[in-house]
Amino acid sequence: MIDFTERQQHIMEILKKHEPITAVQIAEMLGVSKGTIRSDLAVLVMTGNIEAKPKVGYYLAKKSTATTQQNLWHHQLVKDVQGFAVTVQGTTTVNDAVISLFIEDVGSLIVVDENHCLEGIVSRKDLLKVTLGNPQAASMPVQLVMTRKPKIYTATPEETLIEASKKMIHYQVDSLPVVKQAEHDNEQALKVVGRITKTSIVKALIESEA
Repeated sequence: MIDFTERQQHIMEILKKHEPITAVQIAEMLGVSKGTIRSDLAVLVMTGNIEAKPKVGYYLAKKSTATTQQNLWHHQLVKDVQGFAVTVQGTTTVNDAVISLFIEDVGSLIVVDENHCLEGIVSRKDLLKVTLGNPQAASMPVQLVMTRKPKIYTATPEETLIEASKKMIHYQVDSLPVVKQAEHDNEQALKVVGRITKTSIVKALIESEA
């Protein structure tokens, strides 16, 4: 059972009275920016409580549609919708990592070793925190600022969309590295094979209605 935040519950109340309605209109009613509610809308779409259609807006999901979406979650796997993993090595400088973030238009980078095994995650927030007021930060290696295992949440290719979605919602993250168990130097490691995001899951759910 997923516990929705007060704002997510408020969004559903707004939809009951004003559907269909755009994200901009919802944000205005809540007194926040469109970007602030982006993750809330993604969660509500992912859980089958609301639907979104281009040029129409958001509206409450019908029970039959919600059931269809939940069935999709239980059968479609992460490997069916995962995308390319944007990776860097631990020796990559903070400056180069920032450039990679903007070029690839992602919110975080997956840090891997020479065998493409998971070492850490570095986010925009991590890079911003280390660079503010620190002129030497640009030349620092990202391994000094990244989040390390075991504080990294991952998905496997064989997990269902609902399992991956629950992790994102519970841990409040926008994406997960997709990994497979591997052995390196006689030790167990996690080989990075992709990345799954809230956006890719929502896209899969929307496409399932077409």
